[in-house]
Amino acid sequence: MATYIALATFTEQGLRTVKDTVKRADAVRESAPKYGVKVRDVFWTQGPNDVVLLCEAPDDATASAFTLAVASAGNVRCQTLRAFTRDEMDAILRKVV
Repeated sequence: MATYIALATFTEQGLRTVKDTVKRADAVRESAPKYGVKVRDVFWTQGPNDVVLLCEAPDDATASAFTLAVASAGNVRCQTLRAFTRDEMDAILRKVV
C-alpha cells in the first residue's frame, strides 16, 4: 500500500464545532476501511494546517476518494500528498537518467 499525507484545515463549520474534532477523527479512522484506506495516525498541528492524517491506500484514486469524503462533511478542507518511503525513493532515483 502507498503512503499518503492529508493536510487539513478547519472550515468555519469545523471551527464552530472544534470541541468535536477528536470524535470526528475517530469517526474518520473508523470509516477508512470501507474506502480501502488505513489511517495510521492523526496529528493536530500548529501552523498553516490544523490536522495531519497519515494514511495508507492502494492507489491515488482510493486516497482521493477517501479525502474527498472526509472533506465533504464540511469540517475541513484537505490537500493530499503522496509520500514515498526511502526504498520507494531509491527505486525512483534509479530511473533518473
